Amino acid sequence: MDNLELSLLKEIADIDGTSSLTGAYNIRKNGQGIERKVNDNINIVTKEDKSGIDIIVKDDVKFDFVHIPVIVTESGIKDLVYNDFYIGKDAEVTIIAGCGIHNDKHLLSRHDGIHTFYLDEGAKVKYIEKHYGQGEGTGERVLNPKTVVKLKKGATLEMDSVQIEGVDSTIRETEGELEENSNFIVSEKIMTHGKQYAKTVFNVKLNGKNSSTHVISRSVAKEESKQEFYSNIEGNTECYGHVECDAIIMDNGVVKAVPEILANSIDARLVHEAAIGKIAGEQLTKLMTLGLSEKEAEAKIVNGFLK
Repeated sequence: MDNLELSLLKEIADIDGTSSLTGAYNIRKNGQGIERKVNDNINIVTKEDKSGIDIIVKDDVKFDFVHIPVIVTESGIKDLVYNDFYIGKDAEVTIIAGCGIHNDKHLLSRHDGIHTFYLDEGAKVKYIEKHYGQGEGTGERVLNPKTVVKLKKGATLEMDSVQIEGVDSTIRETEGELEENSNFIVSEKIMTHGKQYAKTVFNVKLNGKNSSTHVISRSVAKEESKQEFYSNIEGNTECYGHVECDAIIMDNGVVKAVPEILANSIDARLVHEAAIGKIAGEQLTKLMTLGLSEKEAEAKIVNGFLK
């Protein structure tokens, strides 16, 4: 890989070359797998019927890692990949994904990733994905990630999703089905600027007794950019669901939040909170009295909000 490709990997997955990696990994570039490593605990198998891989983690594996980053460096690439994760009983693993697009030309470059997680009883997964775009060309950088989560009894999946910058258009879909005593935690952070567009859709079904989900979405819409946030939490038994959507709008940015909660049981406890607004004037004033310019104060507030 050249310096550009290595810099993209560093940005989206904090990778300083494959020699720095522990655990298993699969690196995809411009629609093709280019490097892979497996170990005794984790196997990675190329799908035979469609583009993508199966990641299989054995029962009782503890504190192992999987890296599956994607980079796109050619203008005009339209990549679609299906990745399925099979996490064994009582296994604990961290999975680091993400996609970086560099587009210096006029053609649209696009990556759509569909990740499906099957967690066996008691399994625990920390899933980290970062999306990033760069390049001086007029061609759009488009990322459409879809995450499907199926949690068996006592399983936990913690998802940390970040859109750093430079993505012109994105539709981010997340679906979950939770069994007894399982837990799905989501933290999403998005920043858009220019004429960028971002849409987030959450659909989670709490089917098992004492299942729970906690979704936190924080976003900043700057300049002429637009964002939409939709959430649908369905409680079908004794369960708990909590959704927080907080957004800052700047310049002529637009944010739309559409919550929906459906309680099909008298024992379902479901909460949705949404707050959208501009940066408070007193916050800016306080920082400016410390010697910061207005732009510096705005940047500091935004960075703290998305941290």
